[in-house]
Amino acid sequence: MFQNIWQGRLDGEELLFHRLFQRVKEEQNYDNISTNDFVLHGFAVDEGVRRNKGRQGAKEAPDVIRKNMSNFPVILPDFSMLDFGNITCEDGNLESSQNNLAKNVSKVLLKGGKSLVLSGGHEVTYAHYLGVKTAFPEQKIGIINIDAHFDNRQPENGVGPSSGTGFWQIAQEGPINSLHIGIQRNSNTLKLFDTAHQYGMKYILADELFFENLSSIYQRIDDLLNNVDYVYLTICMDVFNASIAPGVSASAYNGIFADATFMHFYRHILKNKKLVALDVAEVNPSFDIQDRTARLAACLVNEWLMM
Repeated sequence: MFQNIWQGRLDGEELLFHRLFQRVKEEQNYDNISTNDFVLHGFAVDEGVRRNKGRQGAKEAPDVIRKNMSNFPVILPDFSMLDFGNITCEDGNLESSQNNLAKNVSKVLLKGGKSLVLSGGHEVTYAHYLGVKTAFPEQKIGIINIDAHFDNRQPENGVGPSSGTGFWQIAQEGPINSLHIGIQRNSNTLKLFDTAHQYGMKYILADELFFENLSSIYQRIDDLLNNVDYVYLTICMDVFNASIAPGVSASAYNGIFADATFMHFYRHILKNKKLVALDVAEVNPSFDIQDRTARLAACLVNEWLMM
């Protein structure tokens, strides 16, 4: 299925399984998932971006990110990752594609696996969350959204849910426990800030992400982590500065950098044992330069795989 994607450098027979492409198994049977396996789905969908009037092309991202993940070294002897391929949306029925992903994610988590999704547009958020909630209906789910945008707009009449409505949709399911990191003032209207306050969505502005403020950032992250049973982390790549992430649906000249401050709090999240699901979204290969954005997304995913 992905023989032309999961490829990389061979270092000799004595290092036969020391790169990621050598440790990935293509799979179709969810009964073969073991506890703590990383289980990968591609959400090759950008129908939500189209509905949101963004730059289309993110549906091509999952395979490009896979290719950029392939050659990373594997440092954990018991590492296992199963790749279940891509979910697509060829007929414009976004809701059906979201339900398909949610159903599959639920199967993964009920088998004790860790859910990893390469998207596609940020419409993946509602689908991935729904999968976690379906698996753990009686548990409190925390969501950390690293993003320049709240994505909490109410769906437009005649348009339906989009890449910008995920957190509004989640809030309609019941009390929401979310922390949004990297929010830009010039990317969210007062209405969206009001909606965040109305539903109790906590946030850290991009302007607050500096090294001297790390203790406060840690505290606000821990306030969420300590108050939930399971954690889902979603990363919208448009949170990053356009110089390091040019290939997104909505580029940001003043976005954040993947610097020491970011990596400190990012790894702090990844180390938490409550984290069971992670996705990266909004990589748009059509606008990328030398795979910078896809490579950054792959590196962020790899941090979790090797944690």
